[in-house]
Amino acid sequence: MAKEKSEELLVPMDDYVKAGISLGTKVITSFMKPYVYRRRPDGLATINTKVIDERLRMAINFLSKYPSKEILVVCKREAGWKAVELFGKITGTRAFTKKYPPGIITNPKLPDFFEPSIILIVDPWLDKNPLKDASKLNIPVVSLCDTNNITSFIDLIIPCNNKSNKSIGLVFWILAREYMKSQGIKEKLPALSDFTGEEEPIK
Repeated sequence: MAKEKSEELLVPMDDYVKAGISLGTKVITSFMKPYVYRRRPDGLATINTKVIDERLRMAINFLSKYPSKEILVVCKREAGWKAVELFGKITGTRAFTKKYPPGIITNPKLPDFFEPSIILIVDPWLDKNPLKDASKLNIPVVSLCDTNNITSFIDLIIPCNNKSNKSIGLVFWILAREYMKSQGIKEKLPALSDFTGEEEPIK
């Protein structure tokens, strides 16, 4: 029975556990309370792993409706730079790490201006500028959200640990794998360790 349940997930449960994808913070906002499974004795909230998997599937279905050139991915958090840059490289999506260029989607006079159809961000607090721009332009937003996040103006929440390179890396590895399948991209999917920045793959 356990094997059947594992096969229903996008990756084996052990991969989710070892990446710490369900580990939240000691703060639980009212926005994220529905995704919390329980609070550990040390005060950390844990997110329901089954819900994480379900939400990842929803995000995959959502993203697969758009060609890569219409998708923008933004990540200011250093732990996610490697994963986001690699995701952009192999899928062909536009990706910004470290700094989100002001006016890139709001000022048509800029030489590198472009109009995305959907935006994917890693943290609605750190990535508040692209989130704000998206809300002004009515561009749908998909966001990784931890238990301490406020989720206003986000259209699709992926509840997860969005502070760890292992967790962010696993999320983007899954998204890359499934998006490539949906778009018929034949390029070889890099190892999970390439997304997490770990020297050794998560085992």
